Amino acid sequence: MAQQMVQLDREKLSCSICLDLMKDPVTIPCGHSYCLGCIKNYWDEEKKTHSCPQCRQSFTQRPVLVKNTVLVELVEELKNAGLQDPASNRSYDGPGDVACDFCTGENLKAVMSCLVCMASYCELHLQPHHNVAPLKKHKLIKATSKLQENICRRHDEVMKIFCRTDQKCICYLCSMDEHKGHSTVSAATERAERQTELGVSRQKIQQRLQDREKDVKVLQLEVEAINLSADKVVKESEKLFKDLISCIETHSSEVKQKIRSQQEAEVSGVEELQRKMQQEIIELRRKDAELEQLSLTEDHLHFLNSYPPLSHLSDSTDLPRAHHTLRYFEGVAAAVSEAINTLQRDLTVESSKISGAVTNADALLSQGEPCTRDQFLKYYSTITLDPNTVNSRLLLSDKNRKATLTNSNQIYSSHPDRFVERRQVLSTEGLSGRCYWEIEWSGKVRVAVAYKDIRRTGTIDECGLGRNDKSWALRCSTAGYKFNHNNIYTSISGPQSCRIGVYLDHRAGILSFYSIADTMTLLHKVQTRFSQPLYPAFWLPQNSASSVKLRDLN
Repeated sequence: MAQQMVQLDREKLSCSICLDLMKDPVTIPCGHSYCLGCIKNYWDEEKKTHSCPQCRQSFTQRPVLVKNTVLVELVEELKNAGLQDPASNRSYDGPGDVACDFCTGENLKAVMSCLVCMASYCELHLQPHHNVAPLKKHKLIKATSKLQENICRRHDEVMKIFCRTDQKCICYLCSMDEHKGHSTVSAATERAERQTELGVSRQKIQQRLQDREKDVKVLQLEVEAINLSADKVVKESEKLFKDLISCIETHSSEVKQKIRSQQEAEVSGVEELQRKMQQEIIELRRKDAELEQLSLTEDHLHFLNSYPPLSHLSDSTDLPRAHHTLRYFEGVAAAVSEAINTLQRDLTVESSKISGAVTNADALLSQGEPCTRDQFLKYYSTITLDPNTVNSRLLLSDKNRKATLTNSNQIYSSHPDRFVERRQVLSTEGLSGRCYWEIEWSGKVRVAVAYKDIRRTGTIDECGLGRNDKSWALRCSTAGYKFNHNNIYTSISGPQSCRIGVYLDHRAGILSFYSIADTMTLLHKVQTRFSQPLYPAFWLPQNSASSVKLRDLN
């Protein structure tokens, strides 16, 4: 009960402006009491009129404010009793929080800061800024500890002015002192202008972010393509080398088999010859023994009768090729050695070619974009216009390398590839890899590339170059350039020229348009992923003396 009474007394002794116990309480003529500082600030805001924040009674002259000693004593008694608002026992959370400037004891966490009062408020003490008319006009922001940064250190005034000469915020006293004569505007005006610049900068950053994200996707696709291609070639190479090894092993087996067969035949022949010679040796030894026995006989008649048969010798077995046989297989070894040397030489030459092919693989990261016109010309491609696609209002000439807009229909045979409603034409050649070509134009034209399956008849968005996701177009006229793809237009600044260069790196997803004069100037660059071969294309708008010609750069 006592606590409730104290709470009621506290409410009676609280200032209705700051909602806290009154500090230096004063009573105004209508009888309501406030903090001395609160009512003074309130009336300073009102300027011309002076009224009571509660009953709204107005005073002709600003009342003289005198401390209410009775209220001062009561407030002191409450403070001495040590009884505080239970809500005030809650402190603000930590270093990142901002303390309320009007809480007594332990401060509550501020939720908003006032750029006019230069103070921060908790939910409780912020209420007057929501309820009191003059305070409603104050600028509130999320609670910040950087309010003092808005105060001029020299004059202790709020810095509401921006000096464009020195590019810094100043107070009004600075503008009349050290910044006198400088170009100054209100901080709000400068913020508005820079806010606009910030929006433009963000758009550029977001566009660049989108471009870089597309680049990353393109590079990821390139990595995947490189890995797939390398894996495929490695498998094919392994198979081919295995086939080669298998072929060598087969030949080795055949040579071995032939040598062994020949060895067997030769050994068989030699052994047969050896057997015959052994038999001859036995026969000769027997003959020699008989002759020796005959030579010892003393019977002359027996000697003479036996001698002729014994003295006759049978034919001797020769050793044909015996001296060649010992070196017979050395020729085979020499032939195999020569074949291996020849194969090694051929493999060395072919290996160099293979290494060159690997080194010169057309990967995006290993080849930079051309920089000079001579470098671009290395990728020059001869292009002709396809008579089967040309609209009947376009006249082809110069070996189908020039298209001119005419007032009458040309006689072309019917063909499903022909553009019906749009005065357009595609090239005969579909391009992939790296290509470069140049055109000369007059009047108004759209220099474009498109997929083969772009619609030939239908709405302008279905068929028009640059009006769909199947085509990319640069619009050229004396008024300047514009690029469009999928009905999104981009204005382009660049030097006017009747010659346009187009560079395509299909694999890298790069399409660039250049203004050609004494130098090459990049007008616009596309970074994307092309899913089909691209066909150079042209659109000549109606009611214009327009023509376009593919230049011969050979």
